[in-house]
Amino acid sequence: MEKTYDVIIAGAGAAGLYGALQFPEDVSVLVIAKRELSLSNSSLAQGGVAAVLDKDNDNFKLHIADTLIAGKYKNDPAAIEVLVTEGPRDVLNLKKLGVAFDLDDSGKLQMTLEAGHSRHRIVHHKDSTGKAITDVLIENVKKQPNVDIIDNTMLYDLKKIDGGFEAFLLKDGQTSCVNARYCIMATGGIGRVYAYTTNSAIATGDGITMAHNLGAKIKHLSWIQFHPTAFAAEKDRERFLISEAVRGEGAVLLNCKGERFCFDYDKRGELAPRDVVSEAIMLEAKKTHSEHFYLDITHKDPEFVKNRFPMIYARCLEEGVDITKDKIPVFPCQHYLMGGIDVDLSARTSIEGLYAAGECSHTGVHGANRLASNSLLEALVFSRRAAEDITSRLRRGRAELPQPETPPQPNGEPLPHGYRTEIRHIMQTAHFVLPNPEAVPEGLKKARSILGELNSKNYKLSCDLVEAKSLATVACIILQELA
Repeated sequence: MEKTYDVIIAGAGAAGLYGALQFPEDVSVLVIAKRELSLSNSSLAQGGVAAVLDKDNDNFKLHIADTLIAGKYKNDPAAIEVLVTEGPRDVLNLKKLGVAFDLDDSGKLQMTLEAGHSRHRIVHHKDSTGKAITDVLIENVKKQPNVDIIDNTMLYDLKKIDGGFEAFLLKDGQTSCVNARYCIMATGGIGRVYAYTTNSAIATGDGITMAHNLGAKIKHLSWIQFHPTAFAAEKDRERFLISEAVRGEGAVLLNCKGERFCFDYDKRGELAPRDVVSEAIMLEAKKTHSEHFYLDITHKDPEFVKNRFPMIYARCLEEGVDITKDKIPVFPCQHYLMGGIDVDLSARTSIEGLYAAGECSHTGVHGANRLASNSLLEALVFSRRAAEDITSRLRRGRAELPQPETPPQPNGEPLPHGYRTEIRHIMQTAHFVLPNPEAVPEGLKKARSILGELNSKNYKLSCDLVEAKSLATVACIILQELA
């Protein structure tokens, strides 16, 4: 592996992989995946990608309006315009790269409806669109002669140096260092700061923490989306999602009495934006004194359900639920982060040479609540824009970089159990769907104490230690915003 690159990309989800593909062959790129390449929040995305591709029945103004409504008009209009007007070309590029989006009987891209959208504009691959996209992106990135990929590697620190960055890596218990002129953070979300999340195991906010430690501006980290319909498993911390598209295809939400209730809280019923439906469930839970809720699609043709949602059907069967016959137990859980590392329209952060794309970034696109299926689109559009901006800057000259330093090898005491559990309890108590302002001050005090201990004690460098520090940092930033 080279010791010096033009660009380091931290993260191998849709933003990291698609961004890597946008660089010309004379730009050297290193993509760092914390775990195996196939593990990312992007790969878990079910519903699809929102884009205005049917100009006869849809237009940019409608997509912009839907995004603003869902985001409570706290979005950045310029960022939305970039997303909506440029997004279709990136979606079509995915198709060109080999993503097998579902087609209708005439061979055109099939588009579905999801909550908050006024038109059918979601292109998809069954109910596993994210996996279809990331699998194709991985395949394409591996073919690029200018891109190196390392997996199961923890980027545990990032330092600013003359002309670029010094990146410190931990792999198989050994440390190493590489330098780069530019860095793109594409490290995903912060779901593991909660007791229950739809996020993958890697979503611990590492990129946000490193950017914060460098002094980058972090914005609206407390703008967290809780998805209303995660499968209500008894024990699993990572809860699989029952896609928005299931409600888009006619599923209804029922309370513990088997009654529809969403229209009591919003005229859009089950197809209201996610935050509205999640809040409706929590208010209904207080009203009925029960957390038992169900999604029911049994009135639809069983073959249609199996063909449209094969992954959800199979996954629910593993839990003993046949969704063509049985109601699906659901409850809200943490799903997506709207805030993050603040960036401009070229994905540049407030730190020279540092970019951010995907869920770890705050573009302003989503406002206070993400519109369904805008997230993959955001990852594509802004990672491409980051690559274009970096390439343009490299064309004007490459800074000389010093030789990477040799980092010390890990030593110290093993990290004891319990830190991460305490952080999750703090966040679940203080900021879950309906905020609990009374719990915030004490939660912030505890989170700061945990972070202080993790930074001051002589714990051995490990992936667990880095993630624990990231989660504690994220919790402190969120609670400080709410204090």
